[in-house]
Amino acid sequence: MPQPPDDIDAVAVRTWCSLALEALGRDREAIDAINVYPVADGDTGTNLYLTVESAAAAVEAVFAAHETVRGASAPALADAVRAMAHGALIGARGNSGTILAQLLRGMAEVFGAASGDDDHAELLREALRRAAESAYRAVARPVEGTVLTVATAAADAAAADPGPGSTAVARAAYAGACTALDATPGQLSVLGRAGVVDAGGRGLVDVLAALVGALSGEVPAAVRRRTAPVLPPHFTDECPADGGPAFEVIYLLEADEDAVTRLRTRLDGLGDSLVVVGGDGLWNVHVHVDDAGAAVEAGLEAGRPHRIRITHFGPATRPAEQAQRAVVAVVPGEGLAGLCAEAGATTVLARPGELPASGELVDAIRRAHAREVVLLPNDAELRHTAAAAAEQARVEGVRVALIPTRSAVQGIAALAVHEPERRFDEDVVAMTAAAGATRYGELAAAERQSWTTAGVCQAGDVLGLIDGDVAVIGTDLAGTAETVLQRMLAAGGELVTLVLGDGAPSTLADRLEAFVREGHLAVDTVVYRGGSQAAPLLIGVE
Repeated sequence: MPQPPDDIDAVAVRTWCSLALEALGRDREAIDAINVYPVADGDTGTNLYLTVESAAAAVEAVFAAHETVRGASAPALADAVRAMAHGALIGARGNSGTILAQLLRGMAEVFGAASGDDDHAELLREALRRAAESAYRAVARPVEGTVLTVATAAADAAAADPGPGSTAVARAAYAGACTALDATPGQLSVLGRAGVVDAGGRGLVDVLAALVGALSGEVPAAVRRRTAPVLPPHFTDECPADGGPAFEVIYLLEADEDAVTRLRTRLDGLGDSLVVVGGDGLWNVHVHVDDAGAAVEAGLEAGRPHRIRITHFGPATRPAEQAQRAVVAVVPGEGLAGLCAEAGATTVLARPGELPASGELVDAIRRAHAREVVLLPNDAELRHTAAAAAEQARVEGVRVALIPTRSAVQGIAALAVHEPERRFDEDVVAMTAAAGATRYGELAAAERQSWTTAGVCQAGDVLGLIDGDVAVIGTDLAGTAETVLQRMLAAGGELVTLVLGDGAPSTLADRLEAFVREGHLAVDTVVYRGGSQAAPLLIGVE
């Protein structure tokens, strides 16, 4: 096995993002549970996870683009760290996520300007220092005992460590962050009363542990053992805390620095927890206010705000006619959205190449106006996002069951046996069994030459996936689809479901129906038009 690099390169940045995302996915609920400052809304772990998820996706996009143009070589360090920082900036969620985005931006400023001859250990020390200083500047009213304190302690420990190599510096930073995190209850009274450490600082410890793992190949064991204290009951529904502002407002803003300086002053007078991060014409603005409209208007005066998200901290209000049970389903195209809506489901559209965030799923659960909700993510990559949304909805008093459907055809199977009149647990069991009994396939076009579980594919080949793995490599859509169907039906089946996207030929459905009828007389076939979904064809076999 190759040794992990002690120096930081693009591959190490990619590994860092992956390990950080894994750690925050594992610890998200524990971090959410200790979120009592600045507002006890139980979402810090989720926000940090989604912020790092966006950073990791941006780094993966750089690698994919580089491989397309240059083959197997890795991109430059500067490209990887800038992508990481930019991805975190545009995907930053909540107070801690916004601060983390600025921490990563500060580090990217140092590594992005580095030359090949620079000492990486010294660069890392400087990057950690720049990160902490830039994060302090981004927060209008810094408070000690928060993620800012933990970041500064990490930078101080790294600067004091004389050991050679980037790994030694990262280990020192991690140790310093752990020590500072343990001290946060004594620095911030709300943490001390709750008996918890700062949630944002706890998340930063995960990120620094991931950096150690990326450089050394071994994530510090202490981070696995560190568990979050359980909140006393009176902290779980304290929203807003201590009579604070009622709304969290976040948006991306295209504006120049002078306009942003004026915006900071304006927003600081409207509310608190103001964090403005970014630069070079693109900023992420976060503030807690009572007048959400005024915060958005201030952004309009400063430049062009977009991706505006407004969250009410108070308990969710529900109409008197609240339904007993509803289904919320993520669908890959408009055609399936209509089908699922006709079956009574509230739908969330997953646009090609852009999966919904947990906030969109929470909004859909709220729109369903039900005491009980069955959530169908219909995509394996939405596992953590759907879990985060379900947890947030439970905090708001909704009983949510998450069925881990990995494809839209499994969601269709689950929805087909849904009976609202049954007891909730019985309905969930029946829907889960129907989804689990449905094998799923998908056809996709290979974008470049690469290794797959079925061999080497070339750009333009048609890939046939079964249960998420490439099983067939073909040259035409219909022939590959027939091979996939034959393999899926070899294990038996009673019903084939075909979901055709806009990119599928008009004759494909008739050809595949005839193929099933000729080879499997006892198997029925149903066809749906999915619309502008990413895959030209989805296949389900029940």
